[in-house]
This record gives sequence, C-alpha cells and structure tokens, in this order.
Amino acid sequence: MIGKLFRLFLLLLVLAVGLAGGAVYWGFQKFHEPGPAAADTTVVIDHGLGVRGIADKLAEAGVISDPLVFAAGVRVYGEGRPLKAGEYLFAGRLSMRLVMEQMIAGATIQHRLTIPEGLTSAEIVALVAAVPDLDGAVPTTVPPDGTLLPETYFFTRGDTRAQLLERMRKGMQDALAELWPARDEASPLKTAAEAVTLASIVEKETALAAERPHVASVFFNRLAQNMPLQSDPTVIYALTGGKGPLNRPLSKADLKIADPYNTYVNPGLPPGPIANPGRASLKAVLHPDTTKDLYFVADGTGGHAFAATLDEHNKNVAAWRQQQKQQTDQMQAQ
Repeated sequence: MIGKLFRLFLLLLVLAVGLAGGAVYWGFQKFHEPGPAAADTTVVIDHGLGVRGIADKLAEAGVISDPLVFAAGVRVYGEGRPLKAGEYLFAGRLSMRLVMEQMIAGATIQHRLTIPEGLTSAEIVALVAAVPDLDGAVPTTVPPDGTLLPETYFFTRGDTRAQLLERMRKGMQDALAELWPARDEASPLKTAAEAVTLASIVEKETALAAERPHVASVFFNRLAQNMPLQSDPTVIYALTGGKGPLNRPLSKADLKIADPYNTYVNPGLPPGPIANPGRASLKAVLHPDTTKDLYFVADGTGGHAFAATLDEHNKNVAAWRQQQKQQTDQMQAQ
C-alpha cells in the first residue's frame, strides 16, 4: 500500500513539474512572440505607474496581449531596470520583450521646435507657450533679448517650457564661450555683450548668411568713423519694445524719435541687443569682411548693394526705387 502511494506521489510530482515547465515555456514563448498591434501605436505612460499599471495600459492600447505575462517577463528579464515614463511609438507586431527593452532605454518620441533667427525674446516665449506637448507655464519675466540661442531643439512630451527656455539660455552662453575667444585679433568689440548687440542688428538687416560678414564690415567702418549706424531695425525696436513687428513702413518722424535704441540719432551701439542672433551672425561680427563700404541698400534679389561713397549709394538707392516702381506698375497692370 505504501509503495502504491509513493508511486502515485512520484507520478503527481512529475506531472506538476511538467506542468510548471510547460507554463514557463509557454510564458517564454508568449513574451517573445510578435505582439497583437497591426500598426504602429502611440502610448503615453504617466509617471508613477508600477509595472502592473504599465502592463494594463499597454494591453488597453493593444500593444501587448497579456498584462500578467508582460509583468512577469519584466521581473524576470528586466534585471531590475526600471521602465521609464513618457510618450512612446511602438512598432506594429512588437514583442513584449522588445516593448520592455524600448521602455527601459527610454526611447520616447522626440518632438522638435525650431526657433528662427532674429526673433525677440518676447516672440520666442510666445512660440514656446504655444507648443502643446510641453508642460508648465512660461516664466512671468521674459528673458532679456540676446540671451536665447535660435536653433532647432528636441524635447520629449512632459518636458517643461521653463526647461526648454533654460536650454536656449545655456545654448547662447555656450556659443559665446566658444566663439568669443576665437574672434579676430583686430576686432574693436570690447565684450561678448557688444558682439551680441551688433550681431542682433546684422541679423535683422539681412537674411542671407553669406552676406552677414559684409554687412558687419559696414557697421564696423561706420563705428570707426564715428558715423551713426542708421539701422532701421533699431528704430523698429525702439517703437515696439521688441514685442512684435511694426506692421507699417517707417516714417521720417520715426527716424527722429528720442530713444536710446534709435541709431539714427544716437552714435555707437544701442544699449543692448534688439533680437536673438544665431551663430552665423555672431560669427559675422567676430570675423567681418575687410571692406571700405559705408552704405548698403536692398538690391531687389533678397540681398543688398554695397557702396563705399555716398554717390555710389545714391545710385544704388535710385536703382532700388526704380525696381520698386516697376514692380508696383506690374501689379497694378494685372
């Protein structure tokens, strides 16, 4: 009787081991097989969710087929590495193992925001405030003009607006730390702050990167001869306070306004930047062309015609006005 009971016990033990082994094998297969999602799927994993909460959310989104198997697989194969929160794009038919690895790596969706060169800080803050994938409010105090570096910034959902603006501020600091020490030895600029101020004027005067060192040379030549810079963008800044575009042509009265930023009535550089210049404009004022030019005017092609004398400049201005007249006549004739 005892022998029969012992044999029965052994049989049940073998069956139990077999069933357990089969369950482990089934779980292994399930964890590594292609997932149920037929197409790429975006899922936002909030902070604070545990492994089981994450598993349930992935199952609800159709990314995984079995939350229990996923949670068990993470504990077995994750080796204690945490699953990171964020916005994920999971490829169609992705296995639970690969979903786990993507979340451990924190390979979230990367968003981008391009800050155009030459915007004021108020305009940049408005752009950042309008980005829907950022969190938090923008600072109540707008950063000073010239302290934010225009370029393309990548961020993930959940990053804050304050963090992105801080990256822009650090970007400008880093750019100046790199570019200022490498400036031309003969540069008359005394400080990096002066470089940012002049670069902001160059930035607003021309959109052509190749032309910026030439424009910078004109301003340096004017400064060397104690001539006013006579830059229209500085007058616009004086009128708007950097809040936005003027949306009308400048008048003769505008050029006479009493404002520290008006470079028609005040010699030298204005008291500070009128915009946030990019790296190309910063390089242009630190490595300007060598010319004798003192004047420039639009040439009708998007660039400018430069002149060393007032007579040459007047001819260029006359040519520009003639082009404008022809364009107006053509539009009226249509």
